[in-house]
Amino acid sequence: MSDSIFSKPVAIMAVAGTAIFGMAQSNVSQANSSKVINLTQVGCQFVESENGTNHGYSPAKKADCVEINGKTAEKRLGAAKTLELKSGDYTFRVVNKNVPYELGFWLRSVGYDWRNPVHKLTKTSVSGGGLVQGMTKDYKVTLKPGEYVYSCPLNTTPDYKLIVR
Repeated sequence: MSDSIFSKPVAIMAVAGTAIFGMAQSNVSQANSSKVINLTQVGCQFVESENGTNHGYSPAKKADCVEINGKTAEKRLGAAKTLELKSGDYTFRVVNKNVPYELGFWLRSVGYDWRNPVHKLTKTSVSGGGLVQGMTKDYKVTLKPGEYVYSCPLNTTPDYKLIVR
Protein backbone atom coordinates (compact mmCIF):
# COMPACT_ATOMS: atom_id res chain seq x y z
CA MET A 1 0.00 0.00 0.00
CA SER A 2 2.97 2.32 0.45
CA ASP A 3 3.38 2.44 -3.34
CA SER A 4 -0.20 3.51 -3.95
CA ILE A 5 -0.97 6.11 -6.55
CA PHE A 6 -1.95 8.55 -3.79
CA SER A 7 1.40 8.51 -2.00
CA LYS A 8 3.46 9.39 -5.10
CA PRO A 9 1.98 12.87 -5.74
CA VAL A 10 2.48 13.77 -2.08
CA ALA A 11 6.12 12.67 -2.22
CA ILE A 12 6.70 14.61 -5.45
CA MET A 13 5.08 17.73 -3.96
CA ALA A 14 7.23 17.43 -0.83
CA VAL A 15 10.44 17.19 -2.89
CA ALA A 16 9.40 20.13 -5.11
CA GLY A 17 8.47 22.21 -2.07
CA THR A 18 11.81 21.50 -0.44
CA ALA A 19 13.66 22.47 -3.62
CA ILE A 20 11.71 25.73 -3.97
CA PHE A 21 12.17 26.56 -0.28
CA GLY A 22 15.90 25.85 -0.57
CA MET A 23 16.20 28.17 -3.58
CA ALA A 24 14.34 30.95 -1.72
CA GLN A 25 16.59 30.56 1.31
CA SER A 26 19.67 30.67 -0.91
CA ASN A 27 18.55 33.93 -2.55
CA VAL A 28 17.77 35.55 0.77
CA SER A 29 21.20 34.81 2.21
CA GLN A 30 22.89 35.96 -1.00
CA ALA A 31 20.93 39.22 -0.92
CA ASN A 32 21.78 39.77 2.74
CA SER A 33 25.43 38.80 2.36
CA SER A 34 26.06 41.75 0.04
CA LYS A 35 25.69 44.04 3.06
CA VAL A 36 27.29 41.75 5.68
CA ILE A 37 30.87 42.47 6.71
CA ASN A 38 32.48 39.41 8.34
CA LEU A 39 35.21 40.08 10.89
CA THR A 40 37.17 37.44 12.77
CA GLN A 41 38.71 38.37 16.11
CA VAL A 42 41.73 36.49 17.31
CA GLY A 43 44.18 37.61 19.98
CA CYS A 44 44.71 41.40 19.79
CA GLN A 45 43.51 41.81 16.19
CA PHE A 46 40.88 41.44 13.46
CA VAL A 47 42.24 39.03 10.83
CA GLU A 48 40.50 40.50 7.76
CA SER A 49 41.64 44.01 8.68
CA GLU A 50 45.25 42.88 8.57
CA ASN A 51 45.02 41.46 5.06
CA GLY A 52 44.06 37.99 6.28
CA THR A 53 47.15 37.62 8.46
CA ASN A 54 46.71 36.01 11.86
CA HIS A 55 49.77 37.05 13.86
CA GLY A 56 49.23 34.18 16.28
CA TYR A 57 49.11 36.24 19.48
CA SER A 58 47.86 34.20 22.45
CA PRO A 59 46.68 36.65 25.11
CA ALA A 60 45.28 35.35 28.39
CA LYS A 61 43.84 38.76 29.32
CA LYS A 62 43.26 42.27 27.97
CA ALA A 63 46.54 43.54 29.46
CA ASP A 64 48.47 41.14 27.21
CA CYS A 65 46.99 42.87 24.14
CA VAL A 66 47.74 46.31 25.56
CA GLU A 67 51.40 45.27 25.75
CA ILE A 68 51.48 43.51 22.34
CA ASN A 69 49.74 46.34 20.50
CA GLY A 70 51.88 48.92 22.26
CA LYS A 71 54.86 47.33 20.50
CA THR A 72 53.32 46.28 17.15
CA ALA A 73 50.14 48.24 16.35
CA GLU A 74 51.75 51.18 14.57
CA LYS A 75 53.60 48.98 12.10
CA ARG A 76 50.60 46.67 11.61
CA LEU A 77 48.21 49.59 11.03
CA GLY A 78 50.58 50.96 8.41
CA ALA A 79 50.08 47.77 6.42
CA ALA A 80 46.43 47.22 7.37
CA LYS A 81 43.61 47.29 4.86
CA THR A 82 41.31 50.34 5.00
CA LEU A 83 37.77 49.10 4.60
CA GLU A 84 35.93 51.14 1.95
CA LEU A 85 32.14 50.95 1.65
CA LYS A 86 29.27 52.77 0.02
CA SER A 87 26.76 54.48 2.30
CA GLY A 88 23.91 52.25 3.42
CA ASP A 89 22.79 49.68 5.95
CA TYR A 90 25.31 47.07 7.07
CA THR A 91 25.62 44.18 9.47
CA PHE A 92 29.06 43.64 10.95
CA ARG A 93 29.21 39.93 11.82
CA VAL A 94 31.97 39.49 14.38
CA VAL A 95 33.26 36.14 15.63
CA ASN A 96 35.51 35.44 18.60
CA LYS A 97 37.54 32.66 17.03
CA ASN A 98 39.92 31.66 19.82
CA VAL A 99 40.26 34.38 22.45
CA PRO A 100 39.67 32.84 25.90
CA TYR A 101 37.90 35.88 27.38
CA GLU A 102 34.88 38.00 26.49
CA LEU A 103 35.23 40.35 23.52
CA GLY A 104 33.17 43.11 21.95
CA PHE A 105 33.01 45.39 18.95
CA TRP A 106 32.90 49.18 18.62
CA LEU A 107 32.42 51.06 15.36
CA ARG A 108 32.31 54.86 15.57
CA SER A 109 32.80 58.08 13.65
CA VAL A 110 36.37 59.39 13.78
CA GLY A 111 36.61 61.73 16.78
CA TYR A 112 33.55 60.28 18.54
CA ASP A 113 33.58 60.95 22.30
CA TRP A 114 30.96 59.00 24.23
CA ARG A 115 31.02 61.67 26.98
CA ASN A 116 29.93 64.39 24.55
CA PRO A 117 26.10 64.56 24.36
CA VAL A 118 26.26 66.34 20.97
CA HIS A 119 28.26 63.42 19.53
CA LYS A 120 25.54 61.01 20.63
CA LEU A 121 23.12 62.98 18.45
CA THR A 122 25.35 63.76 15.47
CA LYS A 123 27.91 60.94 15.14
CA THR A 124 27.71 57.18 14.68
CA SER A 125 28.54 54.70 17.41
CA VAL A 126 27.58 51.02 17.52
CA SER A 127 28.98 48.71 20.15
CA GLY A 128 28.40 45.64 22.23
CA GLY A 129 30.11 42.93 24.22
CA GLY A 130 29.33 39.40 25.28
CA LEU A 131 31.35 37.69 22.56
CA VAL A 132 32.70 34.64 24.35
CA GLN A 133 35.04 32.20 22.63
CA GLY A 134 33.43 30.64 19.53
CA MET A 135 30.48 33.04 19.53
CA THR A 136 29.34 35.23 16.63
CA LYS A 137 27.32 38.43 17.01
CA ASP A 138 25.78 40.86 14.53
CA TYR A 139 26.03 44.64 14.88
CA LYS A 140 23.69 46.59 12.59
CA VAL A 141 24.49 50.14 11.51
CA THR A 142 23.56 52.70 8.88
CA LEU A 143 26.70 54.31 7.50
CA LYS A 144 26.77 57.72 5.88
CA PRO A 145 29.73 59.16 3.94
CA GLY A 146 32.63 59.86 6.28
CA GLU A 147 35.52 58.36 8.20
CA TYR A 148 35.10 55.74 10.89
CA VAL A 149 37.21 53.45 13.04
CA TYR A 150 36.39 50.07 14.53
CA SER A 151 38.06 48.04 17.24
CA CYS A 152 37.51 45.84 20.24
CA PRO A 153 38.12 47.64 23.54
CA LEU A 154 37.97 44.32 25.44
CA ASN A 155 40.59 42.63 23.23
CA THR A 156 42.40 45.92 22.81
CA THR A 157 42.80 45.81 19.06
CA PRO A 158 44.14 48.74 17.09
CA ASP A 159 41.62 51.23 15.63
CA TYR A 160 41.13 50.01 12.07
CA LYS A 161 40.02 52.54 9.43
CA LEU A 162 36.75 52.52 7.54
CA ILE A 163 35.85 55.05 4.84
CA VAL A 164 32.31 55.41 3.53
CA ARG A 165 31.79 57.22 0.20
